Amino acid sequence: MAETQTLERSQALAHLKFARMGPRKLRRVADAIRGKSVREALVLLQFSGVFASEPLEKLLKSAVANAENNHSMATDDLYITKITVDGGPGGSYTRRLDPRAQGRAAFKRKRMSHVTIAVGNTPPKKQPKKKSGASIALSTVETRRRAAATPAKKAPAKRARKPKAAAAAAGASA
Repeated sequence: MAETQTLERSQALAHLKFARMGPRKLRRVADAIRGKSVREALVLLQFSGVFASEPLEKLLKSAVANAENNHSMATDDLYITKITVDGGPGGSYTRRLDPRAQGRAAFKRKRMSHVTIAVGNTPPKKQPKKKSGASIALSTVETRRRAAATPAKKAPAKRARKPKAAAAAAGASA
């Protein structure tokens, strides 16, 4: 038991429980920052226009503070080694009624989430695969300038039609 206390921890954790946001919304942001350095992830979260990035940014800062204060890790070269978003209780805590047909009522499901972030000194062994819904980065000024500078593709030209008078004359002569 004493041996495990003397070993230096390789990861620092932070938990966010009962976040008042659906897991799908949080997973989109979590997939975008998974495996990145903490510095890069904080920039992504700070300047993304996604509502779900605010609680994840706060949680990431908490994990970095845990690493620095509790585990004596250097905060300059930390990486996000693990991030998980799990569903919390969805409907039993916050009950809202939705009126339905013929005087009935149905419960609205107000979803919650539990998020766990682990930061460590070593980058992950394998880079996470890119997911389609993981795009939270806003377009930079340079990419917008490049897009404006390159001419847009022209639509294919339509086939020229004969004027009605010429078509009628051609049809009458035949």
